[in-house]
Amino acid sequence: MGSPMVSADPDRGPEGVPLRSLDGSAEGFAGRFGIWIAGIWLVFLLEPVVDHLPPSTSAEVVALVAVALFALVYLYAFWQLKLLRDELLQAELPLRQGLVVVGVLVVLNLLEYPGLGEAALGGIIFVTATAAMVLPSRVAVPLVLLISGAGVVAVVTVPGWDADLDFPVFALVGAFLLWAVKQILARNIDLVRMRQENEALLLDQERNRFARDLHDILGHSLTVIAVKSELAGRLLESGDPRAAAEVADLERLSRDALADVRRAVHGYREITLPGEIARARGTLAAAGIEALVPTSVDDVVGDLRELFAWTIREGVTNVVRHSAARRCEIELTADRVVIRNDGVATTHRHADEGHGLRGLRERADAVGARLRAVRSGGEFILEVGP
Repeated sequence: MGSPMVSADPDRGPEGVPLRSLDGSAEGFAGRFGIWIAGIWLVFLLEPVVDHLPPSTSAEVVALVAVALFALVYLYAFWQLKLLRDELLQAELPLRQGLVVVGVLVVLNLLEYPGLGEAALGGIIFVTATAAMVLPSRVAVPLVLLISGAGVVAVVTVPGWDADLDFPVFALVGAFLLWAVKQILARNIDLVRMRQENEALLLDQERNRFARDLHDILGHSLTVIAVKSELAGRLLESGDPRAAAEVADLERLSRDALADVRRAVHGYREITLPGEIARARGTLAAAGIEALVPTSVDDVVGDLRELFAWTIREGVTNVVRHSAARRCEIELTADRVVIRNDGVATTHRHADEGHGLRGLRERADAVGARLRAVRSGGEFILEVGP
């Protein structure tokens, strides 16, 4: 009699998501047919059953019924194990359920001996294999040793039985092989869990990135629109002919903001340093703030250009929105951008508050730069650099 073997890699994860093997292939043969592979080994229980058909004694009837129930409980154990792997990513049954399953198998196997004699000893192979698969190692190891030892004692002491240790040895070997299979499954489950955690982390990071980008886009655009709306209102009240141009500019800015949001949603929005300098000049001018901005960005290191562009956008937006500045200066070097304004007021928001600066700090950290936002000598200074 051989030892029962099974290979049942988890093929479905939480919420029905198909799991993948380590090489990235789709669910494997063993994952789909593992329960049937485990059941194939039950064929070795047929030999003693056939030898006692038709049953001639009540003991044989009880034994044959016990064998049938034994096979069903064995299949139930592996079916439950597969469900737990698929739905909950667990490599073994809960301890109480596992002990009940193994205990029922032991009792049914004991009921077989009066009718089948020594032939019923083959059942201990299935018992130890099941114990190795469904129970934690701290419980399975002593239990397997106890059952195998009981088999050794039985073949040596029961009168009329051959002193053949094949069954107890197969019980140990089968249990060890199934334990090894369970360790592989447990490692695979750990990898699947780790992958799902990484995917959740990446998703969370992407959500934060999108929220940050959306804040930067709308925060800047709506600030400019608000400033220009106020200006247009004053011009309309005074009958200034420039009001029409400001209203047209408002329409253009609104359309640009909508286009930016759409590009952000699709992940294709781009931001350029020259473009943000031009935006800053126009935004500051619209707010009545004297703008001192660089005329060239040629010296800026390539991998810092996007960061500096976001810095200028966020810095200028905060100057217009939160300060009473009359003058704003932007300085650019190869590895540093500095934005100074003279509009520090008691209502100015703290440098470390707000989604904008927090998101900007995250961008700086991502490329190994540092963000500093300080008040000094009546100025508010925002600096990003080494």
